[in-house]
Order: sequence, then C-alpha cells, then structure tokens
Amino acid sequence: MSVFSASEWYARLHRTMSLLDEENIKILETMKQHGPRNLQQISRKSKLPYTTVYGRVAKLQSLNALRTFVHPSYSKIGLVRAMVLARPFPGKELLARDALRLPGYWLRIIRCFGEPNGYYSLQAIPAEHQQDFRLYLDQLVNRSIIKDYQLFWLGESFSPLANFEYYDPKERSWRFDWKEWAHTIESSRSTDAKKSPTIATSGFDKKDLIILKELALDARVTLADLSKQLGMTLPATKYRFDRLVKEGYVADYVIMVLPFVPEASDLCEIRLDFTNETYMKNAEKVFAKTPLVLTITPVVGLHSLAVRIYLPRQETTHLMNFLSSLARKEVLAGYSFIQLDPATQLTQTFAFKYYSDDSGWQYDNREYLQGVTSLVSKWSKPELEQATIEAPAPPAVQ
Repeated sequence: MSVFSASEWYARLHRTMSLLDEENIKILETMKQHGPRNLQQISRKSKLPYTTVYGRVAKLQSLNALRTFVHPSYSKIGLVRAMVLARPFPGKELLARDALRLPGYWLRIIRCFGEPNGYYSLQAIPAEHQQDFRLYLDQLVNRSIIKDYQLFWLGESFSPLANFEYYDPKERSWRFDWKEWAHTIESSRSTDAKKSPTIATSGFDKKDLIILKELALDARVTLADLSKQLGMTLPATKYRFDRLVKEGYVADYVIMVLPFVPEASDLCEIRLDFTNETYMKNAEKVFAKTPLVLTITPVVGLHSLAVRIYLPRQETTHLMNFLSSLARKEVLAGYSFIQLDPATQLTQTFAFKYYSDDSGWQYDNREYLQGVTSLVSKWSKPELEQATIEAPAPPAVQ
C-alpha cells in the first residue's frame, strides 16, 4: 500500500475535489439526463457556453476523471448476466481466475474479500446456455479448482450519477444521511413503477453488436470511427445507431466520475435480500439518489438487489450499521458484503466475436472443459506457474 506524506495527501484531495465545482456538476447532470454524445445539446440544456462545455469535458477526460459508456440491453441481444462468487482452494487463486475466463463470456473478474475470499465474476451468458454454464462451474468444483461458488442471475443494471445534492462545492465536502435513507426505505409506500412501453424491435446482427460493443467502451465514440470499423457509409452507420437507441438496445448511459479520493475510498459489492418487494422497490429509489452507489441490479427470481458501492473508507462502519439496522427492522432478510480490489480487476466487453448471423451465439462446454484440463496440466508444473502470473491491472473503478 502506498504511503503519502501530509502534503501529498492534501494535494490529491484538492485535485479530486476541485474538479467537482458547480459548472462541472451541471455538465455531468445534463450528460446523465440527455446522454454524453452531443456537447452542443449539453451546452443548450445546461445553459453553459459550448466552449466551456467542450473545454471542461476535454479536461475531465484528459485527467481520467470522467468515463462514459453504456449498459447494453443484454436481454435484447440474447444474453443473461450472471454474478459468480467463487472460492478457490488456497494456492489455486490464479488458476481459478483463469478458469473463470475460459468460456470467454466474462465481463469482469476481480479479487474479492469477505464472502467469499476469492473472486467476483460478472458474466454475460447466452440465454439458452444458462444450465450449461452452471454445469461448467460444477466441473470447476469437481476438478478441485474452486471449493464452491454462488451463482445469481441478474436483470438489467442502472448506474445513477452521484447525487450532488449531498455535496457542498464551497466546502468541498459530502454528507451521508444514513438515518434518513434507512427511514425512507422502511416507511415509504412503494408505488407501482411505470414499466417502459415494449418497443417492437427489428432484431440485430453482428454489425449492431459491434456498435454496442464500442459504446460499452466509450459512449462518446464518433459515428465516423464507427463507420470505419463497420466499413459502412456515415449515413448508414447513423441509421443503425439511431435505430439501436430508439429500440432500447442502449439500456443506460453511464457517466462515471469518482466523487471521492480513490486512495481513501473502498469499492464494495453488497447483495441485499429484502423481506418483500415493496422494501426492495423503496431501496432502489433511495439508492439511486445517494452519492455512493455506482450500479443497481435486480437479482432474477428474488426480492434482492446487487449494489455496487464506492465510498470513503471512514464511512464503511456507517454502511454496516445501516445494513444491520434494516435487518433488525425486518426490512432485510439478509445481506452479504464483499470488498473488491480494483488493482486486480480484469474487464472486457460482451463476447460479440462469438456471435454469428447464421447460427447465433456459440457456446461449447466440451471445448471449455478441454481448456480446463490444459490449464490444470500447466499449473501442475511449478516451473510454469510463475510464467502465467500477469502484472496487476492499473487501479480502476467501474
């Protein structure tokens, strides 16, 4: 762990908090509401000069303080996301990590501590192969690569922007109203959420997946760059892009800005199991309006939410007290908390390369298990084990 002098610490704190001034906050909020692509529209909606918007967005991106990407609608492209919590045998941690990567449908793999002490993995599996993927994980247990695992199928995610109503730009400080949030979840009556109207879609093909893949990397990718990748004219590319947005293939624009100093903050994943659906709906609404939630995802078939949280380290105790309070009041039937290590995070977009316009998504457990056999053989040779160890990825939060 890096050690900072007092002067270095305050310099880092000043750098992070100085980016969160009133104009940048207005730009970020407008981006979340209207999308990050059209800076002229953002200028118009935020009532800030275009040159100001352009310059500030460029600066935020140059400092790696702002990332924009999309959550594709996985259900519309025939994929179902899975959260896997895998507990490896001691000494086989990196083997377990590589085995989780073998099917190729992983989105994120990251070392986690708590429940379990192992790996958190997010996968996007072809819907018709959900049972095959479970059988693959069973084989990792049978072959003594992991002790056990938990598997949860997930719905579509929503990533709220940090609620800057809890931020004082002049004082450069945040407030955390844990009691207020708990009270609102416990006492509010849930209103039936308005369901988005079902939009008829014209289907998708490999070129549409390439557009969605690029948006999942950078929501501000230009149509000119997309047209080059697709080998299509600019008008044809724009037509495809507009159709994907109109038909709901873009589920959510994510405006990722870190509201707290990274060196003094923690990245966590919590699963909240509610005693009824009303409490779950209340919690969704409350979490979407806090400054600390990165992503909210329903767990399919349960009154449960998977919530990605990023918060100052000194607030972790308050978070745990908050969860305990909800359990005592029987709002929560249970919860789990794991801490994620951003320095170990591996990420990729959904596995578009395994899709064929002729035959759909390709998935073959026999091929993957042959790969597992090869992995185990390689890892059983001590002289080769060190060669497979990769340098840790640079810290990232997503």
